[in-house]
Amino acid sequence: MSEHEYHEYGYYLSPAGVPSWVPARVTAQGERIMIDWITQRLLKGQGYQIRAGTVATGVAMDSVLTDTDAEMCVDAPSGWVIVPVAFRISFDDIATATTVKVAVKATGTASNAGTAQLPLPLLQGAAGGSATARVQETGAVQVVAETALNTVRLFEYANVLTEAPTTFASLAGPLATIAARAADLRYIGKGVACVYVQAAATTAFPLYFAALDFVQFDADELP
Repeated sequence: MSEHEYHEYGYYLSPAGVPSWVPARVTAQGERIMIDWITQRLLKGQGYQIRAGTVATGVAMDSVLTDTDAEMCVDAPSGWVIVPVAFRISFDDIATATTVKVAVKATGTASNAGTAQLPLPLLQGAAGGSATARVQETGAVQVVAETALNTVRLFEYANVLTEAPTTFASLAGPLATIAARAADLRYIGKGVACVYVQAAATTAFPLYFAALDFVQFDADELP
């Protein structure tokens, strides 16, 4: 059955693969409401976020993209699945004539260094997940070296900025925040798996804020 059919007939398959029947959810008027897959996962407490930057204080990006260096990552252990569903990054203090590059990638090897961060649940009050994460500025999160055989490229951004003054907040339009939706991040990370973010600029260490949203679930739910 599809996920929609589970809701239609009140059929539920537990993470351990045990089937059962549960009452179908309907409105007070007896209407069945179809929800999208991401919202359904969030309502089950399976959505999480990792982030860089706090309040008005951004963190520094790297000075060049290096195959083993990342700004943040989320790792799925064996037996679990992670799916990236949204990514956002905004810049501050960008110097004139700076080439900024951002990439979101994925690989089948877990990260090996960087400051641990507890993923925040996107359902307020939900329990912590099984995925782990690292966030550390200037490319200090370490991932496996990228090759054409082991790394999936999910999202790229590159732009030469020649704006003055040097504060990026003075700019208007789409350059202020770069974002990728679930449709742009097509990847099913069956553990062991790692989704990571790289950010760098030719003028060393511009500041940025970023967030990566993902859902996680038991690998037994895969076909």
